[in-house]
Amino acid sequence: MPETETVRRWLLPALLAAAQLAWLAIAGPWRDGDPRAVVAAGAVGCALAVETAALGRRRQAPVSALAWSVGAMAVGLVAWQDGYFALGAMVSLYSVAVRCPLPVTLRAVAAVVGAEWLLSFALAGFRTVPVAEWAVAALLYVLCAGLGEARRKWHARRLTAARRLAGAEEGRRNAAENERQRLARELHDVSAHHLTSVVVTVDTALRLGGTRPELTAEALEFAERTGLETQASLQRLVGLMRDPEPREAASLTGRIQELVAGFGRLGRPIATELPPDLTGPVGEAVHGIVREALTNAVRYAPGAAVRVSVRRAAGRLLLSVTNGPAEARASRTTGITGAGLGIKGMEQRAAAVGGELDAGPTAEGGWRVEAVLPDAGGAQPAQGWQRDVLREQLLVDPALAFTAAVLPVFFVLVGAEDLSRQARHAAIPGIVLASVLFALHGLPLVWRRRAPRAALLAVLASSLLWPVAAARAPLSQLSAYFVVGLVAECLAVNALGAYSHRGARTWPWVIAAGTVSACAVITTAAADGELTAEEPSWLLATVLIVPSGMLACAGFALLWGAGLLVRRRRLRVLARDDFALASSAWQADRSAGAERELLAGQLSDAVLHRTARLVELARAGRLDEVAAEARSTLAAMRALLHGLDRPPRA
Repeated sequence: MPETETVRRWLLPALLAAAQLAWLAIAGPWRDGDPRAVVAAGAVGCALAVETAALGRRRQAPVSALAWSVGAMAVGLVAWQDGYFALGAMVSLYSVAVRCPLPVTLRAVAAVVGAEWLLSFALAGFRTVPVAEWAVAALLYVLCAGLGEARRKWHARRLTAARRLAGAEEGRRNAAENERQRLARELHDVSAHHLTSVVVTVDTALRLGGTRPELTAEALEFAERTGLETQASLQRLVGLMRDPEPREAASLTGRIQELVAGFGRLGRPIATELPPDLTGPVGEAVHGIVREALTNAVRYAPGAAVRVSVRRAAGRLLLSVTNGPAEARASRTTGITGAGLGIKGMEQRAAAVGGELDAGPTAEGGWRVEAVLPDAGGAQPAQGWQRDVLREQLLVDPALAFTAAVLPVFFVLVGAEDLSRQARHAAIPGIVLASVLFALHGLPLVWRRRAPRAALLAVLASSLLWPVAAARAPLSQLSAYFVVGLVAECLAVNALGAYSHRGARTWPWVIAAGTVSACAVITTAAADGELTAEEPSWLLATVLIVPSGMLACAGFALLWGAGLLVRRRRLRVLARDDFALASSAWQADRSAGAERELLAGQLSDAVLHRTARLVELARAGRLDEVAAEARSTLAAMRALLHGLDRPPRA
């Protein structure tokens, strides 16, 4: 709703502006009465207004909002370095990550971090390098971008799920009509060409019976055999409608060759060119198109030569069925009328597998059917790893690893600033050693989603190097910095609950993480003399490990439980999507099943008994009645097909 969207767009900028104005009123530079301070306060107000307006547009134009926010941040910090919040750039960067592709987000992070570093360097007077400020700025911006990217991925997955559900709902609504069309094609393909062949053969025998009496016996035999084949095909189709089973992926080339041979028994020359491995839906489409094209050739061009060709070229199947003009002695119309679904059905079959079909007369007076279909020969179903949406690698994982590595280094650098120049130079090896250890400590978090237990194990293993570093590094209070480094353990334990397949069964890992972390911190404090002012007191360290471990286990348990809650919430969302999709598929299957059952009943009542009557008349040798019954059966089939072609009643 527009009102809700307006509130969501302006609520956060309004809160940030209110907080900044409150702080400006309490501790603003104008309180000293200095005219320059009043100007500074005015500049802060202008920067705040620009930033608020930019944040109001962060959803519609996130990159532009980020640019204006960075400009407002520069003005605000120059005017009031110690009091301007400068949160607008972080919020805008988060919006960029949520609404823009990853390359745009990475460029935005680089631009904002570069602008922040240049501004802090300028405010420091170009005399010293504010390494600590640079570290915290990079940390905050990278973390904002990572969280925004994670949110963008989640929105994208929700949008994909919504589209899939909409597609399933559309399929459910159209299931009955689609099934009617499919069944119409199947029915036309299975039976129409048999009955057409009977009519053509019997009519020919009736016309030429006076001069060629042997055709009568051949026509009766053909009518009986073809009627039995039609009856068997229809009964098989009725059985499949009432009890559908998935088809096996067998080669259809043999079935097409049998089909061509059956038409060849009508006395026409048929040349074929077929690949040996036509399978799957494309093979079914080729079989149906060839069958319909041959049926039309029998109906409209009796006696004409036919060529069936299926060739491979550039990853496609080129299908061609061409017949010449009807022979002069057989050119007289037989009075056969079709259902009007032949070419339409062939086009639908081609389109269903992603191909195209074209039909029309040839220059010699014949007819051609040409189709271009995708070549599925040799294709194998996709195997291998399937994407796990709960554990997918995102930008947030490197961002959190970067945070876990840089945050302790920031405190180390801040502590080093209080040292004298000589002591600072002496502490450089210790700072480098601590930075390397913190980098190793945070690096496993990159895999916290894909392999949460392995990531936690690597984090805990790297923490065991802390006591050695505390004993060797010439840097005081190193154990206090390692306490800050426990943020890596916190993130790894949270990921254990949120992304591990074992879920709640990972609680022993939480206890192990708390115990190892407590041992690492306490032994590090004992090694660098923080527990006692004299020699390391290992007895005191042993005593402190138990309560410290219990405290660490309690804190890690809370983080692990929070991860479990997040996991369960997301799994509920995914389960709800799966249930909705399954429900739509079930309802679509019921609608299609109802159409199949209805058609099976109509087919049994309207056509099957006529086919049985046709066989009985052929066995009795009553050629005239066979011709009439064949036409009657074709008429019943045509009526049934036209009924299927009409949309169902609402």
